[in-house]
Amino acid sequence: MPFTRRAGLAACLALGAAFAATAAETAYPTKPIRVIVPFAAGSTTDIIARAIADKMGASMGQTLVIDNRGGASGTIGQQAVATAAPDGYTIMIHSSSHTVSPSTFAKLPFDTVADFAGVTPISTLPNALVISPSKNIKTLKELVAAAKAKPGTINFASAGQGSATHLNAEKFKLAAKIDATNIPFKGSADAVTEVLSGRVDYYFSPIAPVIGQIKEGHLLALAVGSPKRAAALPDVPTTAEAGVPGSEFNFWIGMMAPAKTPRDIVNRLHDEVAKALASPEVKERFLKLGADAWTLKPEQFDAYIKDEIASNATLVKAAGLSPTP
Repeated sequence: MPFTRRAGLAACLALGAAFAATAAETAYPTKPIRVIVPFAAGSTTDIIARAIADKMGASMGQTLVIDNRGGASGTIGQQAVATAAPDGYTIMIHSSSHTVSPSTFAKLPFDTVADFAGVTPISTLPNALVISPSKNIKTLKELVAAAKAKPGTINFASAGQGSATHLNAEKFKLAAKIDATNIPFKGSADAVTEVLSGRVDYYFSPIAPVIGQIKEGHLLALAVGSPKRAAALPDVPTTAEAGVPGSEFNFWIGMMAPAKTPRDIVNRLHDEVAKALASPEVKERFLKLGADAWTLKPEQFDAYIKDEIASNATLVKAAGLSPTP
């Protein structure tokens, strides 16, 4: 075969291979995508995941199947994703406890940074510092003053040791320089009941379980623990605005993938999340949950996770939490 014909054939084959590769990338996804949620069905993370998955599936032309893998504070689900094929067909929607587990477990079967690729945060969920009106405390400054007047006599509820509600309260305690005792419960329902009764002084509660009681006047929201005000409670100041700087705690839910997932797939997933968050249906569902939409570029999310692992390590140590063996 003449050289020019061979060269032309080689060029055609190379062009065909490049076209096939591009077509394969463009075709993603060609089958359902498994979304591992490391908590039980009905949890806030699960509800957020389902709201996003429905919209993303409609846009991408494939079903996003939620796979609840609860247990061991989320680490069972994390391990399943860390060891999954990095092909874009197994992803994870997890909470910010992803960045707490390296400090609360002495040993993990995965590397929280190296084994995952951040896609994007999906939402932040501000906690509202709620208190019973029977306590006759109407502002955050009054609460801090009461705690300082009688050190060690004030207590607060949490939805378990090391939970976001606990760490939010510990960060506030450190920033306010007060001595208050954690009273852990199995979940928000029990914690809210005890604060309503006045048996426990205050609670950094997720907004959804308490927004009804706040609006009806059964609970008073002194502040939200997040860096920004909550869309569901726009008139309630942040703890920093109310006089305790450095007390901000960001509880988030985000999407991650196995570490070696192709960058074009990671970017596609990021763009699909952003598109879903812009839809009126998702905005309405988030408002009812007390959730605020939040996105970052994948590389920004990776950097954020790395920084937060370090800051949570300091917080866990200050809170006196011992790692689980």
